[in-house]
Parts: sequence; C-alpha cells; structure tokens
Amino acid sequence: MRAMVIQRFGGPDVFEEMTQARPTVTPNSVLIRVAATSVNPIDTKIRAGAVPHLAPPFPAILHGDVAGVVEEVGQGVTHLQVGDEVYACTRNGALADYLLVPAASVAKKPPSLSFEEAAALPLVTLTAWEALFDRLNLQAGQRILVHGGTGGVGHVAVQLAKAAGAVVHTTVSTPEKAQIAKELGADAVINYREETVDEYVNKYTDGAGFDLVFDTVGGDNLDRSFAAVKTGGSVAAIAARSTHDLTPLHNKGLTLHVIFLMLPLLSGKGLERHGQVLRELVPLVEQGRVKPLLDGTSYTFRDVAQAHQRLASGQALGKITLANERFRA
Repeated sequence: MRAMVIQRFGGPDVFEEMTQARPTVTPNSVLIRVAATSVNPIDTKIRAGAVPHLAPPFPAILHGDVAGVVEEVGQGVTHLQVGDEVYACTRNGALADYLLVPAASVAKKPPSLSFEEAAALPLVTLTAWEALFDRLNLQAGQRILVHGGTGGVGHVAVQLAKAAGAVVHTTVSTPEKAQIAKELGADAVINYREETVDEYVNKYTDGAGFDLVFDTVGGDNLDRSFAAVKTGGSVAAIAARSTHDLTPLHNKGLTLHVIFLMLPLLSGKGLERHGQVLRELVPLVEQGRVKPLLDGTSYTFRDVAQAHQRLASGQALGKITLANERFRA
C-alpha cells in the first residue's frame, strides 16, 4: 500500500510518500480501506516530536481519525462485515491506503455523511462525549459554559449539550464565530475579547456561576473556568498540562475532570466505549442535531504538509480533512 510517512520529527515538510506492507488482519480487528482522515492538534504534536511516547516507530504513519470501507474482518468480529462504511478513532496509521483497527472501536458511519465529514468526528466527539456525559454527568436544564465553541471539540460539545437539553453558553473570539456558534445551537454566545468573566457570569447567571464548565482551550483559560463555575460546580478540561493555583477549587469546593482521550488508545482498555459512543452518535447526526463543522479548504493525503500548516496558522474554522486520492468506493 501507499502511505504518507515521517522518518524523523520536524515541521510539516517531513512527510513523504512511501510504499509500506499492507497490514494483515488479526482476530478481533478489521482492515479498513481508508477513504479520509482529519487533522487534530495531537497529530501535529506527534509529528513535531512534542509527545514522542505517542509516536509509532519510524517510518511512522500518523493520524488517528479514519473513515472508510471494511476490507477484511478478523476472527471473532460479528458486528461488522466486508463492505460496511465505517469510522473510528485509533492511535495512528490513518494516512495510508489501509489501516488495521481493533473492531471494538469501529462503528458504521452516519449514512448521510460523506467520508470526509465522518472522518472529522471521531476524536472530537469521543472527547466531548467523555467530558459532558461520562465525567460532568450533564443533565437537561443545567447551564453549561463551553469554551471555544467553534473549535474542533467545542463545536461538537455545543451540539451535544444542546441535544441533551442543557442551556448552552459558549465563548468565541469574533463576530463570524459567534454567528456560527448560534447556528450550532448555542443559547448565548460570549465574545471573550469584549466581556470579562465577571461580566458574563453576572449577565447570564446573576453572579452565581455556571453549573458546569467545559474548557477546550487550556492555559490561563483554565483559571477563567474556575472563576466562571458556581460553588460546588465541576470543570472538565482537555488541555491541563500547565501550572495553576488551586485555591479557587478549594474555596468553591470544585471538581476538576481532566480528559485525555489517548489513554484507551495507548492501553487498549475502554475501546468498547469508543465504539458505543460512535454508534450512539449516528441517530443524532441523522436527526440533524449534530453536524461536523469543516474548514473550507480541501486536501488530499499528498497535501498533508499543507493541511498541517493550515492548522498551525490558526486561520482554519472547523475541522481540516484529507481525502485519500487512491480510494475507490
């Protein structure tokens, strides 16, 4: 098969096309003929060498989000068959013609979505779902603040929270993003460049604070999340590799949940939950309650360097996807 690989860590220009051995199907796995993938921040970190423990051996095939067609089914797999159109999130390897994936983590993709649209959803959906439902235990009627409502994880979190019956507030940085967040279902949109935490907490919660806060930004924004949540409330964060004063957590009796989606992918434990969530997402997509927000630029696998540059530029609005130019439906 053909794959886009890296043979050293570095900038986007380290990708090169190479012929690799096609994976051999194993028990409890499926071989996917890859149609599309998407770029997530973790992919750029792995490429750059920032998280070497997450990188496969060189020559390394990167990217974990995948959509495609089942080519072969391993012994013991009963919920999938050859020809099924599927999507999944795995550790690495999607920038290739074929990808071997544990069957437990694979689900049939939403029929109404293209392969590229489906490839945009797995990692961000699994992350948002774990934060909202598995950790924060979001309930209908609760007021939740989602930071970064048009980002990869944030735009899915806004839609999932709205579908669950929550009152959804979200932060954005521009009027354009505010309009998109409203279209995604946010009940209130906050331009964080124009309003302070105290101002929007007073405006939307009468000073009490939000029941829950989901921080998809990290850094100093995690401190703002502690300030925005109510006494006894909970915060979930996906970027917590930073140092903070925990006094606000103590003074307000807060609970902090840290979400690291790579843990099941590294350990192999909990992959069944990933497959379950992706299956539960399908009716929400088909009902029009969740849709991927895609950046307007189209890329193929051979354009992976440009796709990584696009993400690094900060100019992308929505997920960046790549279509495998060698895929034949």
